[in-house]
Amino acid sequence: MAQISVSNLTFCYEGSFDNIFENVSFMIDTDWKLGFIGRNGKGKTTFLNLLMGNQKEYQGHISTSTVFDYFPYRVTEQQKEQCCADFMEEWKTDCELWRIICELEKLHLEADVLYRPFRTLSHGERTKVMLAVLFSGENDFLLIDEPTNHLDQESREVVKAYLQQKKGFILVSHDRDLLDACIDHVLVLNRCTIEVQSGNFSSWWENKNRMDAFHEAENEKHKKEIRRLNKAAERTHEWADKSERTKIGFDPVKENDRSIGARSYIGAKTKKMQSRRMQMEKRIADEIEQKEGLLQDIERPVDLKLMPMRHHKEVLIAARDYGIAYCTSPDSAGVRVEKESTGSENCTEIFQDFNFELRRGERVFLHGENGCGKSSLIKAILARCADDRRADKVSAMRESGTLTTASGLIVSYINQDTSYLHGSLKEYSRQNNLDESLFLAILRQLDLERVQFAKNMEDYSEGQKKKVLIAASLLKQAHLYIWDEPLNYIDIFSRMQIEDLLLTYQPTMLVVEHDVRFREKIATRVVEM
Repeated sequence: MAQISVSNLTFCYEGSFDNIFENVSFMIDTDWKLGFIGRNGKGKTTFLNLLMGNQKEYQGHISTSTVFDYFPYRVTEQQKEQCCADFMEEWKTDCELWRIICELEKLHLEADVLYRPFRTLSHGERTKVMLAVLFSGENDFLLIDEPTNHLDQESREVVKAYLQQKKGFILVSHDRDLLDACIDHVLVLNRCTIEVQSGNFSSWWENKNRMDAFHEAENEKHKKEIRRLNKAAERTHEWADKSERTKIGFDPVKENDRSIGARSYIGAKTKKMQSRRMQMEKRIADEIEQKEGLLQDIERPVDLKLMPMRHHKEVLIAARDYGIAYCTSPDSAGVRVEKESTGSENCTEIFQDFNFELRRGERVFLHGENGCGKSSLIKAILARCADDRRADKVSAMRESGTLTTASGLIVSYINQDTSYLHGSLKEYSRQNNLDESLFLAILRQLDLERVQFAKNMEDYSEGQKKKVLIAASLLKQAHLYIWDEPLNYIDIFSRMQIEDLLLTYQPTMLVVEHDVRFREKIATRVVEM
């Protein structure tokens, strides 16, 4: 067991004009199962890179004797064509094959996955292989960054059960269910401070709500005290000034009981009143300083707004005995065929005999393992809508049965991919016909700081990129909102903010999302695929 001590850490990227960390100090134990919580762009991944030594230029001290290892491992183009068994020592020096196989067994994965080209592995298989290599060593303190993104529910449950058995790691995740199951301490990047606390996410969140309520109450008490002191200071100021004006000169007729010697008495009295006034002003300043410190970490998410349109039809999407397959033959590109194919092309069937209806006002979640066809179904729906330019066309898609959409259906779509985002927010809003001022206002409501507006999107964190897509979708008026894994990389506070929005405005939605808490709160119906 060792400790990691961070003292007076200050760091910013070269060329940036905002600090990621400023005079940060805390201490953690390498025996903990530590959950790392904070808003997008607050520096979670940056801090892990600092621990790994990937960022050399910083002020302050990071002191520890432990050895770190980081998930996810970087995969080169050459490695993608190789089997994992051939290059896993490049990930982790001196890792032993038998240990990795033992870890794979705990992750419900066969050892033959190590002898298949890496590019052929699914997201879930890649994650499990990397975790098996990560935990195959001894005495390393492991830094695990968003392990469940792009994983289906079954794979998430396997990873959750696996991490429950482990210790000695920092887990960066926005999945509340995963954090509650796997951690025993939290490291939280608040708005202005950093705190370390024992417990899981739910216990920390409950404590935070109580503390925020206490601070709000204290803030109200301070406000009342400041008002009372201000009034008292004004009275004392008036008395002192009035007394000061009577110090020199007097009317012997009206003030026949006053002598020249009274001047020193009045001067002493005025000085005492001025002293009381200065003491009250100091108390007021102290009260204001205390009040300002109370509210610095309180999360006050702004209520988002949405303007869904109402379609005249009750059923917006209908599938009857519908199926999708992908074919390698170029002759089959974009061709609709009957369910029983008579061609010689080589086709991989994704799903078949799928029956489904989406009615106005429903929020339907598509649920199933990776590769079952959720995104393919969304692409097929988008291709039938007026806004099909937003869909990723797949020329080799082969369909059977019927899939119909209501005429004139307007769709607002969030793609799970963010890799195409580049350039400035101004350029993006112009290219997508968005009102720039409203677009930036929504991003501010999603807690994207104004300093980020001057940066190009390729310099954003993945969570910040995702907020760009969410803001664009919210700004568009639509009959139907189709969101494909919208919450990948999105911080916990923004997830709760989006939950409140959807429950308030209740738009018609078709969603693919593996966050259990989000689905339980939002879905009116779950469709298994």
